[in-house]
Amino acid sequence: MKRLKMCSPATIRGFGSLLVRFPYGASLKPLDSLSSQSLSSSKFSSFSRYSSSGALISFLGHKYGNSDRKISTLQPLCMGRRSCKIAGRKTAQNAKKMKMYSRFGKEVVSAIKKGGHSPVSNPALATLLEKAKEMDIPKDIIDRNIKRASEKGQEAYIEKFYEIYGYGGAGMIVQVLTDKLTRTMPAIRLVLKDYGGKMADSGSIMFKFKRARVVTVKATDVDKDQLLAIALDAGAEDVIEPSIDEDDSEEGSERYYKIVSSMDNYTAILSKLREEGITFETDGGFDLIPLRLVEVDDEAMDLNKQIVSKLLELDDVDAVYTDQK
Repeated sequence: MKRLKMCSPATIRGFGSLLVRFPYGASLKPLDSLSSQSLSSSKFSSFSRYSSSGALISFLGHKYGNSDRKISTLQPLCMGRRSCKIAGRKTAQNAKKMKMYSRFGKEVVSAIKKGGHSPVSNPALATLLEKAKEMDIPKDIIDRNIKRASEKGQEAYIEKFYEIYGYGGAGMIVQVLTDKLTRTMPAIRLVLKDYGGKMADSGSIMFKFKRARVVTVKATDVDKDQLLAIALDAGAEDVIEPSIDEDDSEEGSERYYKIVSSMDNYTAILSKLREEGITFETDGGFDLIPLRLVEVDDEAMDLNKQIVSKLLELDDVDAVYTDQK
């Protein structure tokens, strides 16, 4: 009788990791041998599985003539679901800031196109430069856009609002500042064609919102009662508390208070926050605040979030407001 040869610990661990990765079994065929015919009889085919790290791996097959082309995609890895959510919030905050800088640049270009480069003779430009201090706009962004206004072929920007019906009865308002409407409108329609939603007539959604100034304060940077006292004493209309995510175990993490104010009291609120040493972020000139929030189911919520995300990827879109709860 032949004696079985003992495997090394490294070999055993390696084999064990395969069992964890493929708990439901795995084909011994090389990955290259997989084809769209073996996955599906249709022209497009796909299957998905979760790796041991929890990341979804998808293999897509697309047939070209007599050959099969296979694409493998892997989602970004995060150390747990909570880390992924925090990273997503930070990315969203950075994207919001970049949008604000982009809009400010467009406003500078438009002001110079209409009234010239001198703040003395151009009140609109002078107002923007003062607003830059309020918003902490970096100087290089200001200088770059002043220079861009002089470039040949650069047109003035036009502000437009597009209203959209989302899923579950939610409404959306898309704010754009564009130098070419013939480019912007088709891009928005294409997003709605691919991800759902429907263009609404002017005024159909807008009446559900009010225009106001908003100051954003990170929840972990301030005491709730202190912030309420400061904001209301300075003339704020409302303080919107951050939504509580059921997946967040640490209260206040990456969540924000929104101080809602009229145009007249906005500067006083900023001054008071500075006096108290509270860090804050300003808006881009104004926000649209929903008068009443619409509650939708989980599926509609995810679909609406996807529409908003895709609209914000468009260069001409500066903001998307929604009354979804």
